[in-house]
Amino acid sequence: MQTRIYETDVLIVGGGTAGTMAAIKAKQENPGLHVLVLDKADIRRSGAIAMGMDGLNNAVIPGKATPEEYTLEITEANDGIIDQRAVYRQAVECYDIVRELDSWGVDFEKDEKGDYRVYRVHRKGRYVLPMPKASDLKLILAKKVKQMKAQAINRVMATRLLTRGNQAIGALGLDVITGDFVIVKAKAVVLTAGAAGRMGLTDSGYLYSTYENPANSGDGFAMAYHAGAELTGIECYQINPTMKDYNGPACAYVAGPFGAYTANYRGERVTGCDYWSGELIMTMWKLANQGQWPLFLKMTHLDEASIAKIESILHSNERPSRDCFHQGRGKNYRNDMVELHFSEVGLCSGHSAAGVLVNHEAETSMAGLYAAGDMACVPHQYLLGALTFGKIAGVNAARFAASQPGYEPDPAQIEAERERMFRPLQNPDGVPHHQVEYKIRRIVTQYLMPPKTMTKLEIGLERILHFRRVDLNLLGARDPHELGRALEVHSIVDCAEMMARASMFRKESRWGFYHYFLDYPERDDKNWLKRVVVRKGKNGKMEVYTKEVPPYILFPHLESESVGGGELLS
Repeated sequence: MQTRIYETDVLIVGGGTAGTMAAIKAKQENPGLHVLVLDKADIRRSGAIAMGMDGLNNAVIPGKATPEEYTLEITEANDGIIDQRAVYRQAVECYDIVRELDSWGVDFEKDEKGDYRVYRVHRKGRYVLPMPKASDLKLILAKKVKQMKAQAINRVMATRLLTRGNQAIGALGLDVITGDFVIVKAKAVVLTAGAAGRMGLTDSGYLYSTYENPANSGDGFAMAYHAGAELTGIECYQINPTMKDYNGPACAYVAGPFGAYTANYRGERVTGCDYWSGELIMTMWKLANQGQWPLFLKMTHLDEASIAKIESILHSNERPSRDCFHQGRGKNYRNDMVELHFSEVGLCSGHSAAGVLVNHEAETSMAGLYAAGDMACVPHQYLLGALTFGKIAGVNAARFAASQPGYEPDPAQIEAERERMFRPLQNPDGVPHHQVEYKIRRIVTQYLMPPKTMTKLEIGLERILHFRRVDLNLLGARDPHELGRALEVHSIVDCAEMMARASMFRKESRWGFYHYFLDYPERDDKNWLKRVVVRKGKNGKMEVYTKEVPPYILFPHLESESVGGGELLS
């Protein structure tokens, strides 16, 4: 095992959707800069869209929707806790991203005139743009990174950011194949490390059968926290409707436009809107506790052409194993409804509103540090938001880097992380990583899962802190792969503590089931229409405080009114 040192202008941590787009746009902005992408997998098939994607959920196509309509839609969907300027910017710039992807060879559904087809799943507007044959999307992005002559280093897991005061100047990491210690000096850093998807336990019991990419263990959240950056919305969980025993999406947003809907066992529709939200999960949870369970995605009433269309999208993109799963159980959309369940709890801004606090320029609270994708808090941004803010982050990081000298990192930071990183290898007969991970995720599921109570949260926090003091020190690893898995457990613990503290701090209920707090069951806009922020204090302890929501740039009357669409029909 060796120490490898790299120097770059722009460092991008995470080679998924946002990371590859950030690399492409940083090089386009300034071709003379050196851009380096670190990915703990391989950028050709890494990130949340490793095998592709079946559609864009939030495409604002001229003539079909307006940025103003979309901004209001997301303001309502996120109960008013939102930076409208960031959402509006995404809405304005996303169409150019769609056209650019189209020119690169990404396949979008179009009508006979060649115009993009968009469908309605949201409460009001039409924003769903299907991608029937986009299983090669990630390959296209990776190829573009190579064409732009950005450097990609695969199988290196970043673990900590290097800092100089309140500025990011690089990162440290582990080569999970060779075990090398990696030091990267950079003039600007873009964090695009994805969601914190491995937080709760899956219903199936398999640690890596998660709704999110199983590599998404909250590394980016933890790196930002330990660097001193602000995070927000951590009490707003991600919980999605998934297929029972298959931790993939139920895909009502794909099937819904063709007439499918969420139904009870009698085939009766039970929701007024299948758009993923805390209100949808609240409706499902209430029905479950009323004995009206399980629920199903119903397609049996559709004609053959519609079902075949749905199958062509769902069974060739995103998770091709979906087709095999149905076949193995002898199920078919023509005759059988698809049984639904709840996903494990996690943190994500793509489907919810938790992440590193960023503004409309993808800037964090630290100089030289940018964030994009599922770990940057632009609520409900989905795939197209990751691409759009990946572009914004890449451009701004390139501009910042061009004006910066190179800084030498603090040797004390490097040595402290080297000691922490390799500690499990000194205990090869210690507790295996999967057993330790199972325990912390069981704590998350049993004590942090909604409905929340102060008693559960207090016990959960107590056990998380005990886990940090005791169980983390019992971790053992015998090789670089196991060492990487052990380090992921550290990130899960950091995120779990943030979840507990942020949830205890927001004394109201908001976002439907995501933050359903039985001790404070009502939404309280008078006192809590604001952000809850988590940050690592100078004393090393976790700080939690509030920040006002940035002034609305559209519909300013909503700031003084209750924002939201009410509960779904049941």
